[in-house]
Amino acid sequence: MSVNKLCWLDVRSAGREKKAIVEEALHQRVDGVVAEDPADLEALPPSVTRVLLPRGPESLESGFGQADVVVLPLGPAERAELAEAYPQVEFGRYVEIADAAGLDEACRAARTEKWSVLEFRDPTKIPLEIVIAAAAGAPGSIVTAVGDVEEARVVFGCLELGSDGVMMTARAVGDATELKRAAASPTGELVLTELEVTATAHLGMGERACVDTCSYLRQDEGILVGSHSKGMILCVSETHPLPYMPTRPFRVNAGAIHSYTVVENGRTNYLSELGAGSRVLAVDVAGRTRVVSVGRVKIETRPLISIDAVAPDGRTVNLILQDDWHVRVLGPGGAVLNSTHLRPGDKVLGHLPTADRHVGYPIDEFCLEQ
Repeated sequence: MSVNKLCWLDVRSAGREKKAIVEEALHQRVDGVVAEDPADLEALPPSVTRVLLPRGPESLESGFGQADVVVLPLGPAERAELAEAYPQVEFGRYVEIADAAGLDEACRAARTEKWSVLEFRDPTKIPLEIVIAAAAGAPGSIVTAVGDVEEARVVFGCLELGSDGVMMTARAVGDATELKRAAASPTGELVLTELEVTATAHLGMGERACVDTCSYLRQDEGILVGSHSKGMILCVSETHPLPYMPTRPFRVNAGAIHSYTVVENGRTNYLSELGAGSRVLAVDVAGRTRVVSVGRVKIETRPLISIDAVAPDGRTVNLILQDDWHVRVLGPGGAVLNSTHLRPGDKVLGHLPTADRHVGYPIDEFCLEQ
């Protein structure tokens, strides 16, 4: 299965907005545009995969036009003559899954076809999980039909591997943009930098936030938190043993409520803005990321400690944490560092975004944070 998630936009039901939807899809660089009429594919550039998905056999009479991929509810033996007549076309198999027989057919297609376009009639994702497992190691691509962006996110994450791609029905301008964002959000990498601690100070009382996620976080994983949008420190999850309390591998004791953290799509939120259902970026010591859902944020009054650090290029970073030994950050090599033990000269891991922020979005403008 492919590593990059494919985004196909289905314009067969786009109606009067079809032209504008296609223009947006090309601008957003979707991987494929799906149509039932070969004429809708003629003007598309070669940078996008032109996918023909007829609704019925009568659509085959006019040929395939400029299609790169033709998806039919036919197996290789049934379409042998077509494959011989159109050697320039790649063929795929469309399978509708409504019962056990359809599921078996989908598993066969996923194991043997270059392209398998699957449409599941029931809302459960268990059949898709079975297909993904059955096709593990197969060279072809599974493209799953979805109705909206939220379903696309779920499909991308099925069995952690996810479908190779989705085919989303386009209903309005904006759908292509949202689909590309959904495809980009589950994973990626950030550049982490070794920061040198320059000072610490006890600040007295204030409100801090614990971010409880709906996922198990690893021992080398946490979330990025900082007082300024251009510099954050990697706060570790509570996966490491403590002498007076059990581990809570879903939690990050993150920092004071004014602090920034990185969420999906490269945005930032204040810790105070997070709540049940928010989605934040979990980051490990190698910079690998994944999006995790927040189940709860606990905001309580606690003593606070301020940590100042500097990057090799001179940029400064500040983080305000709960002033307690059990609150920790990550250092080079995954070292777990108790916040109250940090001293000038110690090294911690951080991230230095280059853009300023306006309501969480990166923006190129003058902004002084101090």
